[in-house]
Amino acid sequence: MNRHLISSEASLLDALRKLNELSGSTMTLFAVDSSGRVYGTVTDGDIRRALLAGARPEGPVAAAANRNFSYVRGERPDVACLRELRLKGIRLVPRLDDEGCLAGIIDLNATPSMLPLRALLMAGGKGERLRPLTLTTPKPLLEIDGKAIIDYNVEALAAVGVADITVSTAYMADAIDAHFAAPVAGVQVRTVRESQPLGTIGAASLLDWPDDGGDALVMNSDLLTTISFEEMYLHHKAQDADITIAAIPYAVSVPYAILTTDGARVTGIEEKPSYSHYANAGIYMMRPGVLRSVPPGERTDATDLIERVIASGGRVAYYVIRGTWIDVGSPTDFRQASELMRHHKNLLEIKK
Repeated sequence: MNRHLISSEASLLDALRKLNELSGSTMTLFAVDSSGRVYGTVTDGDIRRALLAGARPEGPVAAAANRNFSYVRGERPDVACLRELRLKGIRLVPRLDDEGCLAGIIDLNATPSMLPLRALLMAGGKGERLRPLTLTTPKPLLEIDGKAIIDYNVEALAAVGVADITVSTAYMADAIDAHFAAPVAGVQVRTVRESQPLGTIGAASLLDWPDDGGDALVMNSDLLTTISFEEMYLHHKAQDADITIAAIPYAVSVPYAILTTDGARVTGIEEKPSYSHYANAGIYMMRPGVLRSVPPGERTDATDLIERVIASGGRVAYYVIRGTWIDVGSPTDFRQASELMRHHKNLLEIKK
C-alpha cells in the first residue's frame, strides 16, 4: 500500500519519481496530509495539467491533487458502488475510515468486487458415474486442463473478494484435506468432514452462521461455470430474498403431436412442441438464518430446505445464469468440460 502513498507536501518531482516506480501497474498515488487523511489522488495527467497551469516542479503535490476522488468506507464496501466504479474504469479505490484516513486500497484489477459472503462448497459425493476415474481420486480433485475442478470455483470466489471458504467432505476426505493444506488463489480454504451422509446441504449444520451482515453462498463443488457471483448477489439483495437459486434454461422437446382436451373433446393439437423451464444449477445464496434452520445430524437436501422456506412464507427468488454451466457428473460431461477449457485457454493465448 505504501508504494501508492505520498505526502501532500512532497514535490511534484517526487511524485513523478514515485509514479515512475509504479510503471507496469496502476499509476495512481494517494496524497495524504499531515494528519494522515487522504487529501486527493495524483496521476501523470494531474501533474501535467498542474505544470501547464503554472505550477513549479518543486511545488507541492497538493497543487496537482484531484480533490474530487472516488472512495469507499468500511470493512464491507457497498457492492453496487464498487461495480459502478469498476465500470467507470477506476482501478484503485481508497478505503477510508471515519476520520478520512486510508484504511486500505482496493485493486479492482485483482479483485473486481468484494462480496460479503461466506461460501460452503459441497464435496462429499462419491462421483460414482465417473468411475473408474473416481476410484482413486475424489471428483472435485479431478483435473481439467491441469487444474482441479474445485479450484476453478475457489479461484472464481476469491476473485470477487470471498475469503471465507469451507469445503464439506466425506468420500476420500483425507485427499481433499491434503489438497487444501496450501492456500488456493491466496485463500486458506477450510474443510469440515461429514461423519455420516448429510445430503446436498446438511453439512451446513456443521458450521456457525452468525448474523453479521453477510449472507452465505452454497454450491456444488463439481461445477464449471462462468456465473457472475456479483450479479447474482446484487439480484439476491434487490429481491430481498431468503434464498436465491441459480438457474439454467432447460428446454424439453416432445417428439409427438400433443392434444389439448376438454373432457372427451379435443380442443387443439400442437405438433412436436417445446417447453422452456428453469432448472436448479446447484448454486444458492441464503440468509444465515436459513442455514441455521438446517437440523444437525440429519440428512437434508437443498430441495427440502427450499420447500420448507416456501411453505413458511419465506421469499425464494431465482437468478438465470448467462454463460457456461456444466455439472461434471458423467464421462461425457468430463470430456465436454475438458474440451471447453482447452478452447477457452486457446482464446486467451490468441488475445495475448
